[in-house]
Amino acid sequence: MTTEAERPVIVWFRQDLRLADNPALTHAAETGRAIIPVYILDQGPGVRPMGAASLWWLDKSLRALDATLRARGSRLILRRGDSEAELRRVIEETGAGAVFMNRLFEPDAFARDADIAHALQAEGVACKGFNGTLLHRPGGVLNGSGLPYKVFTPFLKALLAVASPSPQTAGPAAIDTPQAVASDDIDAWGLHPSRPDWSGGFDWQPGEIGAAAALAAFVGTGLKSYSTGRDRPAEPATSRLSPHLHFGEISPWRAVEAARQAAADGRVPAAEADKFVAEIGWREFSAHLLHAFPQMTDRAFRPEYDAMPWRDDPAGLSAWKQGRTGYPVVDAGMRELWATGFMHNRVRMIVASFLIKHLLIDWREGEAWFRDTLVDADLASNVQNWQWVAGSGADASPYFRIFNPVTQGEKFDADGRYVRRWVPELGRLPDKWLHAPWTAPTEVLRRAGVALGRDYPQPLVDHAVARQRALDALKTVSGARQTGED
Repeated sequence: MTTEAERPVIVWFRQDLRLADNPALTHAAETGRAIIPVYILDQGPGVRPMGAASLWWLDKSLRALDATLRARGSRLILRRGDSEAELRRVIEETGAGAVFMNRLFEPDAFARDADIAHALQAEGVACKGFNGTLLHRPGGVLNGSGLPYKVFTPFLKALLAVASPSPQTAGPAAIDTPQAVASDDIDAWGLHPSRPDWSGGFDWQPGEIGAAAALAAFVGTGLKSYSTGRDRPAEPATSRLSPHLHFGEISPWRAVEAARQAAADGRVPAAEADKFVAEIGWREFSAHLLHAFPQMTDRAFRPEYDAMPWRDDPAGLSAWKQGRTGYPVVDAGMRELWATGFMHNRVRMIVASFLIKHLLIDWREGEAWFRDTLVDADLASNVQNWQWVAGSGADASPYFRIFNPVTQGEKFDADGRYVRRWVPELGRLPDKWLHAPWTAPTEVLRRAGVALGRDYPQPLVDHAVARQRALDALKTVSGARQTGED
């Protein structure tokens, strides 16, 4: 008869697709029992589905994790279906006596995991959860009144005061996994796009090795001038760590510690490391907010903004998605997104402002499109950032902030390298006219080979007209502030 100490431990992987610094795996290994690494693709009712770009990434990340496990004598067991049902099948097939997992803090997943844990524990299967995805668990950073923070700066200060680095671990050198456990074939899941394969421009290395390489490259180059370079979309100054962090291919603590160590060694200015840590803190802020206020996935964080008189504009929404708005920096961003599964952070704010403020289209439409097309489509960050631009979120951008896409382009892409890369039909237009081609003299357009309305669209809407329309709409929202500026 199998004793409790001989029963295997299931390590249930989700958004922690790594071996290093993985608390669930580390604690499972410390039991000395056989380990069954499991990933379940749950696309059932009540589960917010992954977007197509995220599924592309998941495919590569799972393959990378399996290869790393095989190098240590194990393998990744893949199952598809309802999470609880599939866990129960693995338990029945293997006699597993425990499930170790790194917690998910998104509201639906958090509640589901709690239900699963309670049900299994009632039947004698131990369930242990750990924090392997955030600097500090949600609910553990509260203000003086014992409530969640709603403003970022005091949240960040409190977070950095209470959060302590998790111990660095390389993961077990060898992992004993029973050989007879059945696994799905990942090829049968069809996560990679086909007919057509639109991912040809996805220049990424998903997986734990790719995450470490991305961090090393960033610390060695972009971090040195991060605070200014991160606003220049043509510059390789951002970390590009967001998808690796979302899928848990690297611990956020390793990113923070790498930046701080670079500053301590004198390789980068301390202020640049602090700025990067603050951006990791913003990711954390989003996760803590969503955990405390789950309604913000579908409702405005500030309830009065649910009365916003949004426009029904299918043609405008389609033009925005396709990068055909007539505003070059907006169109460059949307085309970069489609081609690469990514968009520069500064441009994300510009394109979001354009959809919400210029077209008066509901922020939820933009959030859904980003969720489908971004490889780093993190629910908390996506929702929080869209609501920030809309003015309806916690610590939101002032409602009257309406980014002028022309001046934004001129300021952050002054030499036009970003626009020329993604909107090549404007490539021969001089810098002076590049961000507002409709203002260029006819002869300048002719010499550049640009016929507006044929080669490149006229603007969907005039900025001044759109700005006033947005301000008028916002004035109808009960409780909105009534003064404003550009």
